[in-house]
Amino acid sequence: MKFSRLTLCFLTSHFISSTVFAAEPLTAVPPAFSVSGLEGWKTERFSGQTLYRIVSAGDQEVLFARTNLSASGIGWEGEVNLQETPFLHWCWRISNTFSGVDETTKAGDDYPARVYAVAKTGRLPWQVQALNYVWASEQAQGTDWPNAFTQRAHLVALQSGDLLKNQWIAESRNLAQDFQRYFDNPNPRVIALALMSDSDNAGGEAKAWYSDLILSATADHSGCPTNDPDNSDAMTGRP
Repeated sequence: MKFSRLTLCFLTSHFISSTVFAAEPLTAVPPAFSVSGLEGWKTERFSGQTLYRIVSAGDQEVLFARTNLSASGIGWEGEVNLQETPFLHWCWRISNTFSGVDETTKAGDDYPARVYAVAKTGRLPWQVQALNYVWASEQAQGTDWPNAFTQRAHLVALQSGDLLKNQWIAESRNLAQDFQRYFDNPNPRVIALALMSDSDNAGGEAKAWYSDLILSATADHSGCPTNDPDNSDAMTGRP
């Protein structure tokens, strides 16, 4: 069975797939949830179904995710020009983390929120590298570790624990510098961005909210939503 390149975005905890290259032209900017909802984002399901919906946070629309013993993610395929836009900005918030998990093991490879950047490193389908920026449960903020399932993925804990839960947190990463730091890759060819909220390995339930993923030439962050999200029961909102 063959899968799209998007599948490679989720190689952290499930599998490394073969690849089918898209025939249509690829864009250099991921679609904004606040403008076009989930249009332009593809879904990959691994275990159960994480619910994704577009909800309002004041006058801005954001992505809502709810995982309950599930693992599925959404991703965008495109050629990122790191010479012009090396920075990735976003905001996220969570309802809770998972207690008693060891995220360095296969059994504990679950996160209420994570954002991926995937670089192609060769012609063969498994020649990829995936950076995973995660909101960890137990691993300390600022730590990093190789994924328990594959050496082609590396995890970085940007946030950890419940201290800042139910708050919008701004994140900014220099993708070029991070691929150099964590993979010793001085010239990464980033071909996809993705996000996932999952709880299939350790079990549990969590909610997360994500703002637009924005590529930028500078480290300046445009700011997070100023309001709490509506429809947080996830039974409303739109796909």
